[in-house]
Amino acid sequence: MSTHFLLGGARSGKSALAQRLAEDSGLPVTVIVTGEARDSEMAERIARHRQERPAHWLTVETPFALAAALRAHAAPDRFVLVDCLTLWLSNWLLACLDEPPRRTPTEFAAERAALLELVADPPGPLVLVANEVGLGLVPDTSLGRRFRDEAGRLNQDVAVRAAAVSLVVAGLPLQLK
Repeated sequence: MSTHFLLGGARSGKSALAQRLAEDSGLPVTVIVTGEARDSEMAERIARHRQERPAHWLTVETPFALAAALRAHAAPDRFVLVDCLTLWLSNWLLACLDEPPRRTPTEFAAERAALLELVADPPGPLVLVANEVGLGLVPDTSLGRRFRDEAGRLNQDVAVRAAAVSLVVAGLPLQLK
């Protein structure tokens, strides 16, 4: 089985492409979503996305335990779509900074390693979606720069392990790998 990694900017069409790949697979679909409603605007986004997904898809919401969700749901006869790694990373960074912290950097390192292991050899077809955040301005806060750097490292580590990597711009995929 293989992993296809879709990168792109906000509203680039990467999630729509991921959904088309899932539909075209002919397999039952599990979508693993990572958004966490930390404010009302994000809660509204999550509700809208729930309504937009096909009703027959199994949806698993997990802001932190992505590797466990993949182990539980990925299989040769099931298409798994993860949307998105960028929100998952953001959840972890913010949870480590919460007062008191909800998560620790050690927990994050273990979860990241477990995820990368699954990306390299998934038990079934897997598409991962992430934002490419390194093409814009340098963030003006230390947290923003840390997030950009962590996202860049995560994207590189996923891309090297994925069988296919595409950059999506204006709804058009460019095959990188």
